[in-house]
Amino acid sequence: MQSSYQIKRRKSRRIMVGNVPIGDGAPVAVQSMTNTETTDVAATVAQIRALEAVGADIVRVSVPTMDAADAFGEIRKQVTVPLISDIHFDYKIALRVAELGVDCLRINPGNIGREDRVRAVVETARDNNIPIRIGVNAGSLEKDLQKKYGEPTPEALVESAQRHIEILDKLDFQNFKVSLKSSDVFMTVMAYRLLAQQIDQPLHLGITEAGGFRSGAVKSAIGLGMLLAEGIGDTIRVSLAADPVEEIKVGFDILKSLHIRNKGVNLIACPSCSRQNFDVISTVNALEQRLEDILEPLDVAVIGCVVNGPGEAREADIGLTGGQPNLLYIGGKPDHKVDEQQLVDELERVIREEIKKRQQNPDYRAHSQTEQPAHAEQQVSIQQSIG
Repeated sequence: MQSSYQIKRRKSRRIMVGNVPIGDGAPVAVQSMTNTETTDVAATVAQIRALEAVGADIVRVSVPTMDAADAFGEIRKQVTVPLISDIHFDYKIALRVAELGVDCLRINPGNIGREDRVRAVVETARDNNIPIRIGVNAGSLEKDLQKKYGEPTPEALVESAQRHIEILDKLDFQNFKVSLKSSDVFMTVMAYRLLAQQIDQPLHLGITEAGGFRSGAVKSAIGLGMLLAEGIGDTIRVSLAADPVEEIKVGFDILKSLHIRNKGVNLIACPSCSRQNFDVISTVNALEQRLEDILEPLDVAVIGCVVNGPGEAREADIGLTGGQPNLLYIGGKPDHKVDEQQLVDELERVIREEIKKRQQNPDYRAHSQTEQPAHAEQQVSIQQSIG
């Protein structure tokens, strides 16, 4: 049975982080942050390139010192992905990285200090067309707000954000985006919902300090998924105590599950049961590892039996259904039989052959759509099946 659900994207202003459009219906951007020492240029460049390889749209780099700022300049020369610098308190660092080619400043105006310092940063950002990201975190709320509310609350996060926004408003600077992060899913969701009604700037989503790989991925999927399904959110970061590369992968998995963005192989796999005619779990694990380098969108179904297998295989670009023998579908039609010993190798071969055809001939993409249309209202088709 097929039903439909409409995601109506929240209307927001358009800003540019390097060559990546943010807001106003642009595809939701996925970003991560380096965890190397920024002064270790080689290590930081290697990590940024690893993030680029799995599809990162934007990468954030912490710049806590002037030495780190100088290192940032060297890093900027060696990578092409848009870079955000994460800066706290020292306005001179912001001025320096602006000279060195930063694409966005993550700096809270209220934390810089005197008005002349704030004005200097804002004017530099304006002159160089550099957006600012206001980032509010429940763990670092202003002391008077902690006293007023007693503890972090959605309202406290929004009030903190509005203080920083007011500073930029007074300086007639609208080229900014905002994030409101907490480690609590409901606090984060409620804060974004409140602020989304009050401003029209783009919103960067995240559940901060979400936890390790598994727990953090789950919390992020729930929190970000709730907001994205309501049309709230223009960029996302999945914050994990794990390899930053995993943040990008989980981020795209969240967007793919909502049909917001479609990048890389989307593996549709059954949980396996006694009906399976081949080892579904080991097959899927092997495919995930082998296909990590593919960024072209492709739906691949791996179903272990003939109950749900044919139906799922027909709907996918490439599908495998268990049986006697196992049967491989291409473009929704049965194509050829595959022995169990050859499943992974044959699936990889067929997938890469399909990708090659699509890259060589864009008109060949009968079932592919890289992004949803960049307009406010998007139709999302949700396939429902018994499994």
